[in-house]
Amino acid sequence: MKKAVVIGLGDISGIHIAGIQKNPEIQLAAVCDIDESTKSQAPEGVPFYTDYKEMIQKEKPDVAHICLPHYLHVPVSEEIGSMEVHVFCEKPMALNAEEGRRFVEFEAAHPEIHMGICLQNRANESVEMLKEIIDSKKYGEVKGAKGTVLWSRLKSYYDIKPWRGKWATAGGGCMINQSVHTLDLLYFLCGTITSVKASVSQLLDYGIEVEDTVSARLNFANGAQGLFEATNANYKNDSVQISVQLEDAEFAIIDNVLYRLMPDGTKERLAEDAKMPGTKFYYGASHGKMIDRFYHAVETGSQDYLHVKDSLMSIRLIDAIQESGRSGKTVEV
Repeated sequence: MKKAVVIGLGDISGIHIAGIQKNPEIQLAAVCDIDESTKSQAPEGVPFYTDYKEMIQKEKPDVAHICLPHYLHVPVSEEIGSMEVHVFCEKPMALNAEEGRRFVEFEAAHPEIHMGICLQNRANESVEMLKEIIDSKKYGEVKGAKGTVLWSRLKSYYDIKPWRGKWATAGGGCMINQSVHTLDLLYFLCGTITSVKASVSQLLDYGIEVEDTVSARLNFANGAQGLFEATNANYKNDSVQISVQLEDAEFAIIDNVLYRLMPDGTKERLAEDAKMPGTKFYYGASHGKMIDRFYHAVETGSQDYLHVKDSLMSIRLIDAIQESGRSGKTVEV
């Protein structure tokens, strides 16, 4: 049995704790947060710490789950890795591409330490099937793709946790926080993105530094064209949608279901994602799958998990879109 600890008891930590507790081969040894008021979120009987170094030294876990604000992901992951503890880190993998490259270098310098990034939507049933279809070439090459994340965030979302609205602590707005998964899936499914042309803006009068709305044209290496749109200015959290046009067929993930879009306008249902209970359905239900896969890798020495190096492109894309939005020019990725 492997021992796990969770560092940071913010919104996402409950998903990690649930994934850990559902796996009979993992023991949740302790949790940690500098805010003592979060102690009530610790499961009954699980020790609570306010100092993660003390927790690591006393509990001697096999894996530490990093569920901290973005600006702490890389430094804390590197520190935990240096303590010879495996790391499973929430998205985003870094604040920007420069920090991300440093993280990749750290991973390469510590091959004995497994360092996984939780971009869990790759493990959604709809995505797994669509990936198989695209890679099979049964319907030809990718000709076009679209990803949309039309969500809503109230001003209180940023007021309660001000780090979310600042470049230095969040690394960005709706892209790095709400839609990094969708950017990750567009290149994971459809291949290398070589350049972008984007508009990056604020539609909401919240007084924050980071963007709340983005529209970007994506140019793929094989000549395919893509469109990416994200906003926190919608009136509700709509379903994330991804569409892929192949030479001989079109597919779309709508409301967590993969469809083949038929020429007559009908839809053939192919796969449906497992769903999380509760209101935050948009988190997806694949955290548990990613956690299980990572712990299997820790147990067996397998490399079958999402490495730090595999996650860098999502941050490089965000940087390129931000640069294009500032300059008004097409930017190479």
